[in-house]
Amino acid sequence: MSSLFFILGLTFLLLHEMDAVRCREWRILPVTAFLSDRTGFVVFMVLHIPLYFFGFLALTGAYGTGVAETTAFWLSIFFIVHLVLHILFLRHPENEFVSFSSWIWIVGMAIFGGLYLLA
Repeated sequence: MSSLFFILGLTFLLLHEMDAVRCREWRILPVTAFLSDRTGFVVFMVLHIPLYFFGFLALTGAYGTGVAETTAFWLSIFFIVHLVLHILFLRHPENEFVSFSSWIWIVGMAIFGGLYLLA
């Protein structure tokens, strides 16, 4: 059952990342906030290639036994930390994560990450 919680958390993360493009999240990230929208979009997208590639590779167990479980554990912690970061950046002038659906993805991943860690 706990793996289902993790998969749901990961699903909500991927939905959030699609929403992050719509909300131009690069505008509030300290490492990309100074970039133009065009450049920020490209950098934001390109940075997700290694994140997704190595994350999915680790989750398949391609690196050996136990790596998938360790990756799921740390990603679940990230799901919760990610919610805290969005709360901290709530008043950022470029923050566009104001819709109900945006917060469903953010809070949902934290809830399922927490359930995974507790199960």
